[in-house]
Formats: sequence, structure tokens, C-alpha cells
Amino acid sequence: MWPMKSRPTVPVLRLCGPIGTAAPMQSALTSTLLAGPIEKAFTISRCPAVAIAINSPGGSPVQSNLILKRIRQMAEEKKKKVYVFCEDVAASGGYFIAIAGDEIYADVSSIIGSIGVIAAGFGFDKAIKKLGIERRVYTAGLNKSILDPFKPECPSDVEHIKKIQEDIHDTFIGIVKDRRAGKLKGIDSELFSGAFWTAPRALEFGLIDGISDIRSKMREVYGDKVRLKHIPVCSSGLLSRLYRRSDSVIEESCALMGGSLSDKFLSTFETRLMWSRFGL
Repeated sequence: MWPMKSRPTVPVLRLCGPIGTAAPMQSALTSTLLAGPIEKAFTISRCPAVAIAINSPGGSPVQSNLILKRIRQMAEEKKKKVYVFCEDVAASGGYFIAIAGDEIYADVSSIIGSIGVIAAGFGFDKAIKKLGIERRVYTAGLNKSILDPFKPECPSDVEHIKKIQEDIHDTFIGIVKDRRAGKLKGIDSELFSGAFWTAPRALEFGLIDGISDIRSKMREVYGDKVRLKHIPVCSSGLLSRLYRRSDSVIEESCALMGGSLSDKFLSTFETRLMWSRFGL
């Protein structure tokens, strides 16, 4: 029972956006950016729980894993239960982070899954040939220019990248099976095909534990008087100013090299593509 004059306070950490370096610096989720907010979420309240809202189409597998590990380390250290709530989408790396939760919930229309690995690019070899441009590359190391987009696609390059993807995919699958042990109900070839589903189907597969939202679930667990305290993720204060300043410095440096506008455009375009895969 909570004391008469006190209300249970559940910290809420909201993780929104692509993960890692595949997005503009100010909006990317990284383990460095989230280290402070994660620690704060697990230390500011005596309530034995932390709620995490996720809205992410994925991104870096390394950063996803580092964020998951940090959440689990703090949960074990502070002996707190982690509730995860998927919003519009928790796919690929977004779902990777979601499985840090002891319980995972989603809205009925949330997109869940995409347990796979993807690498995409363009081939410009025919374009530069048509324009009469000669590609000149000098390397020390036989495979230093692997996957060069200005060279014709090489079968051995494709085989190499696919092996790397398989290794990463196996790691992803292993962590999902470990965190969702005893809950998964689908067959591996379907669960880990890279497909994604709405929440009711994800619930059937055991990828989530129920359909709910933060306020409803926390009231169900801790009573109607529960208070949700949102933890800022680099949205204000010194850390935010430092990130904005570092972004400005990088932008100015890129401008000196003539790359600022094009780099920002490509980064924004890539981010837009990540969301659009899920109809968002």
C-alpha cells in the first residue's frame, strides 16, 4: 500500500525516432544520448517500475543492442520492472529495444516486428559511364573498395555483405528468443522473416504481452492516483544545447567542404524512407 499522502510515480522515457547515425544528429537515438535519461528514469522514483514508450522504425543494430543492455543493467541494478509501450511503430531496431521490457504493450494499430537486417544503396556505374566519367580508385588491400556504388555489382561483394547480415540477424534472433522465452508462438521462418504486423497479430505470435497504453496500464497496476513523470531526452538544458552546438559546428565544417546541404538532405531523405516502409 502507498502512504495516504503520497502517490506512486512512474517515470516515463519516450524514445522516438531512428536509431544510430542513420538520422540527423539532433533526432537520432544513441546509447550515449540516452545514458543520462535512462539512469534518471531508474533513480528518481521509489516506484518499482519504469515505463518506456517506443516509436521507432529501427536503425543501427549496435546502438539498439547497447540501449537494450543499458536498460536491462539499470533494471537489474535498481530492481525495477520495465513496461514497454509501442506507439506507431516498434520495428527492427525499435523492436530490439522494446524487448528490454519485462512486459510489452501496443496500440491496436501499432506496427510490430521486422526482425531482420537490411542494407540498401544505389548503383551509379551505368550513369557515370553514360556521362563519360571515369572512376579512379586506388587502394591498399584487395577488398578495400568493396560495395563501391560506382563500380558494377560484384557477386563476391554481395556474398560478403550477406554473411555479415546473417551474423547480425542471428544475434537479433537469439536476443528475442532469450527475452521472450516461453512466450513466442510462431514458427521461426515466419517470426524472423523480417515481416511486420499490427498488434493483434503480434500478440498471437507472442511478440507483445497485450494491447494497452501507458496511462491505462499504469492505472491498472498502481491505481487511479498514479502519476506519470516524463523524462526529457535531450530536449532541453545543457545537454541539448551542447548537441545543438556540436551539430552547428559540424554543419559549418561541412559547409567549408561544400557538403552541408547535400549531407543534410540525404540524411533526412534516408530517415523519411525508414518511416515510409511502415506506411508512416
